[in-house]
Amino acid sequence: MPFTRRTFLAIATAFTATPTFGNTGYTAWLAGFQKRAARSGISQKTLSTAFAKASFLPKVVASDSKQAEVAKSLQQYLSSAASPQRVSGGRKALKRYKSLLGNIERKYGVEKEVVVAIWGMESAYGGFRGSASVFATLSTLAYQGRRRELFEAELLAALKILQSGQASAAQMKGSYAGAMGHTQFMPSTYLRHAQDFDKNGRANIWSDDPTDALASTAALLKAEGWKKGQPWALEVRLPDGFNPALTGRIYPRKAREWMKLGLRAANGNSLPNHGNGAVILPAGPEGPAFMIYKNFHVLKKYNYADSYVIGVGHLSDTLAGHGKIRSGFPKNPWGMTNAERRTLQQRLNARGFAAGNPDGVIGEKGRAAIRAYEQSKGLALTGTPSKALLNSLK
Repeated sequence: MPFTRRTFLAIATAFTATPTFGNTGYTAWLAGFQKRAARSGISQKTLSTAFAKASFLPKVVASDSKQAEVAKSLQQYLSSAASPQRVSGGRKALKRYKSLLGNIERKYGVEKEVVVAIWGMESAYGGFRGSASVFATLSTLAYQGRRRELFEAELLAALKILQSGQASAAQMKGSYAGAMGHTQFMPSTYLRHAQDFDKNGRANIWSDDPTDALASTAALLKAEGWKKGQPWALEVRLPDGFNPALTGRIYPRKAREWMKLGLRAANGNSLPNHGNGAVILPAGPEGPAFMIYKNFHVLKKYNYADSYVIGVGHLSDTLAGHGKIRSGFPKNPWGMTNAERRTLQQRLNARGFAAGNPDGVIGEKGRAAIRAYEQSKGLALTGTPSKALLNSLK
């Protein structure tokens, strides 16, 4: 989960604020959770160690609802993802850890630029790994957060890590969501994919040495089906009059079928054959269009937001020497202002069509909600936001 220096400093302030030991609701919840954890095999010693200094952190709940992936436009997000500082840091990392990254790439079959791009997005190459107790943040979010069951499961996973001796309670620090280490693994992800690449007996993603964290990231991508030598996406050029209803992750086609519809690579060349691909329009039909492939979906296992995947992909392409996005970004994606797009999402949600958080970003979820609405009205399925659609929902 990537975050900026400003966000990090704000969160750090929240974590160093006076703990809320007096929150009786949290205290009661924690007592109940510890009983559930004990039934799952967590020892009393582990529980006492983990929660010795844990407390309810109210600002963590507020921070959890402010994700950069939806708080920024795609243009703003990509400007941050592949900023000059992040690109420079990535190039330095590739040079400094050339041997290590080469070994990781050979073992797991994941390009070094992709691993480094995730590292840069998640912690600015280890510079901002988080300083909050994982047990405090996860217990706070399990008690009072958007996804309580998920965070309770992550809290239990964190206790298993502690009990196994892989890390001490003091070492287990992370972000506002409980993500840890150089590449911000959630505890359950650590249990599934952490690697002891340096063979010292522990998969240490918290150390200043990024060896195990980088190898663990490559192992995760490999396990999810990463295909070396295949792109995550290619920028494509749409023909005049192209129907945007044909786009979306749910409509993959072969390269030759797309070419029959008039699509070409962004540079005007024929589309290469990388298997079935789907076209997405993350900034509307006037913005960049991307042909996405299997590796795009693999990256979504790390963070589901399309903007995050495009950010990692764009940064990794830049580090590999071919990351320029040719198309510009429209001021008003889909020909609608941000306020109009938010209103559209609100109206769809009000009618029972799950368009997601009304943030003005019409992604795949929003387009699916539009198609569901169109189907309910017996209309042609386009999944396309428009002012006309907005007015029909009054």
